[in-house]
Amino acid sequence: MALFDRNQRQRSSLCSTAAFVVFVALCLLGLWMVSSPETVPGAISLSSTEKAAAAVRASDAKEEDSSIDATNTVKQDSANVVAESTTTTIGEGGELAEDPAKPAGDAAKDGDGEKVSASSKDQTFDDENGRTEGGELVKPGSGGGDTDGGAAAQGKSAEEAAVETDQTSTDAKESVAEQTSTDTSESAAEQAAATDGKDSGGGGMSGKKKLTFDDENGKMDGVDLAVKDDGNKTRVSEESAKVEPAKLTVNPIAKAKPAATDTDGTEHLPNAQAELLTERAAQNGSFTTQAAESTEEKKKRAASNKGNKNHGVKKKKPPAAPSTTWKLCNTSAGADYIPCLDNEAAIKKLKTDKHYEHRERHCPTSPPTCLVPSPAAYRDPIRWPHSRDRIWYHNVPHKALAEYKGHQNWVKVSGEHLTFPGGGTQFKHGALRYIDLIQEAAPPALVDWGRRSRVVLDVGCGVASFGGYLFDRDVLTMSLAPKDEHEAQVQFALERGIPAISAVMGTQRLPFPGGVFDVVHCARCRVPWHIDGGMLLLELNRLLRPGGVFVWSATPVYQKLPEDVEIWDEMTKLTKAMCWEMVARTQHTIDDQVGVAIFRKPVNNNGCYDKRPQKEPPLCEPSDDPNAAWNIKLRACMHRVPEDRAVRGSRWPEQWPERLGKAPYWLDGGQTGVYGKPAPEDFAADLEHWRKVVRSSYLAGMGIDWKTIRNVMDMRAVYGGLAAALREMKVWVMNVVTIDSPDTLPVIYERGLFGIYHDWCESFSTYPRSYDLLHADHLFSKLKPRCKVLPVVVEVDRILRPNGKFIVRDDKETVDEIQSIVRSLQWEVRMTVSKNKEAMLCARKTTWRPTEVESR
Repeated sequence: MALFDRNQRQRSSLCSTAAFVVFVALCLLGLWMVSSPETVPGAISLSSTEKAAAAVRASDAKEEDSSIDATNTVKQDSANVVAESTTTTIGEGGELAEDPAKPAGDAAKDGDGEKVSASSKDQTFDDENGRTEGGELVKPGSGGGDTDGGAAAQGKSAEEAAVETDQTSTDAKESVAEQTSTDTSESAAEQAAATDGKDSGGGGMSGKKKLTFDDENGKMDGVDLAVKDDGNKTRVSEESAKVEPAKLTVNPIAKAKPAATDTDGTEHLPNAQAELLTERAAQNGSFTTQAAESTEEKKKRAASNKGNKNHGVKKKKPPAAPSTTWKLCNTSAGADYIPCLDNEAAIKKLKTDKHYEHRERHCPTSPPTCLVPSPAAYRDPIRWPHSRDRIWYHNVPHKALAEYKGHQNWVKVSGEHLTFPGGGTQFKHGALRYIDLIQEAAPPALVDWGRRSRVVLDVGCGVASFGGYLFDRDVLTMSLAPKDEHEAQVQFALERGIPAISAVMGTQRLPFPGGVFDVVHCARCRVPWHIDGGMLLLELNRLLRPGGVFVWSATPVYQKLPEDVEIWDEMTKLTKAMCWEMVARTQHTIDDQVGVAIFRKPVNNNGCYDKRPQKEPPLCEPSDDPNAAWNIKLRACMHRVPEDRAVRGSRWPEQWPERLGKAPYWLDGGQTGVYGKPAPEDFAADLEHWRKVVRSSYLAGMGIDWKTIRNVMDMRAVYGGLAAALREMKVWVMNVVTIDSPDTLPVIYERGLFGIYHDWCESFSTYPRSYDLLHADHLFSKLKPRCKVLPVVVEVDRILRPNGKFIVRDDKETVDEIQSIVRSLQWEVRMTVSKNKEAMLCARKTTWRPTEVESR
């Protein structure tokens, strides 16, 4: 009996050992199979981390009723989708709005014109894993890998392919995001079919529902979730959502945080504690508005001129909402249509164009709601800094300027590209040499590019090479030229990634405050400065800071032709009468073949203004507001220089970059800021707020590839905090201060940034497809009393580049309305999030255009 028991125990032990060996063998086999290379659509292999995570998911398949298909797409229950759905919000607590079903036939095309799958990406990404669009691994904030058409695949030269390699990634990188997307309503086979098409980051939206997260009720698509609410710190319990950390590595967005906290560096959604977003009361603080300034100025002028019937800015009656059956605009300007500059009916009614009235703004009575067509063969722009030297010809298909100015090295046609050698009429040896020449000619430290001189106005900019190369000196330049004076010059500038607007020095003040530019430059801009009592040069005097310089590089400076001599004599008399001091004049040399005259505006009134023997040009009336600039007629008069040490303009700003984060000296604690705090505190709080938003959400949490972003517009800028927070990025920001908002544009200029006044009930003076990213913070809700939302969104569509991004922060009702419109435009809604009746939307414009043209 004992022997039997002993044998029985031996057999049991052997069985256990055998079972253990078999189990270990099976585990090793399973690990080998998981770690072995797999063929994934797009010829891309999953990383070892993703494979390990897939193995963990496979081990839980029985419990969760999940399945993994050939593309490693995981079908999960609704609880898992909380963490891994392609529509999960990152970095924001709150509600993910429900996606209405897309209209039929809304599959759009990507940047190369290829149709993309209906299950297009609609997701945000994980900054901790360093992932951006398409799943490419990069450092947070360094961008990702959008495609640019694949230079090598299209048979381009090795040189062209090398340039584009820095700008693009392969389509295969973007397939990872498709392979890992999930949807509880699809089977694994359906998901494989949905990801079968090519996706280069473009395309329409699918009709599948977005998951909604309600932080107040703690529910997600009908699933009760445990919610912990600690003040502003809202979290979803991982235990309640049944999300296991080991499963969060397969999906590039797996570590999405559905709610934000202070401690983890993420951004809070607008709420009572974040008063900078909610703007509890629509207040101006101690600031007036540009509309009020301009209206008051017009009233004063009307009182002194009884025949003047211009009674200022009139409130416009909001136009009736048009149908959202989109059609292409039927205009002679075609793909270059700028509504307020191409109003042919209004231009034909002008009595004269002697002062370039035909190049000024003449906006239609009702803003257009048609869509501007894209040029044939349009493709994603070349990325900065390569774009400074070359752009795609088909994006701006104009040859006239190359033919007319080709010998002066402005622009040349080279195969599929337009190239910009960096020359110009006055830049015989290139723009950089010319920029150095100016600093060398001026007295020591008077110009000092990138320190004393930070913000420059370049009048008659050509293709803006001057401003483009001043970036190398840490200088920001507002380049300005009229539309079509030289064909597409401003359009070339914007396509190159250089700031520029279409405007003319004609009969109206330029849309900038007084005394904000450190330097004004004109290189053979052909502006007749001396005529009409010097009215145009006096407008530059209004814009120039006291102590700032005017750099004039033109043939009258260095040539002796009779016409040039006559103009020089007139300019000498005029500038002397304006109390400008000529601090430098270089003559024509063999090396530089160009001459430069540099004039300095006085810093006080005692030295000259009151001692002039002749009072021409006259001083402006004390009531004349130099900051009133919206639709204000030019006058041939000079404003006195401010001398009160507490008044803006009496001192030169801090050196750059110190001035960026420091409140201007003329903002004191006795003034109330826009958001209700003392002005200096308001300024500091605004800067800190936008730094936090940019760091925690915009750079990594919204799926934006910042390597594709160069031209940015803040449509309602306030203090310019967003632009300041983006300083380290290779972008420039056009700060727009709306005419009915607090007039904070002087603050923006004082800190070394730039911007412009504008009324968004009208079209902006820029070409279509000008900007890579538009940002609207509580803009649309404030426009509603004067104009409809839809035409403004149409204007956004006009000036945003295909595949460009649009970020809206506003009340939930307004954001929902905008979301409905952009979906009808077949844009891709990347993220929506809401809380406490405030909401945020991030959307991407696609390449879709309607085929029907509107009737005239």
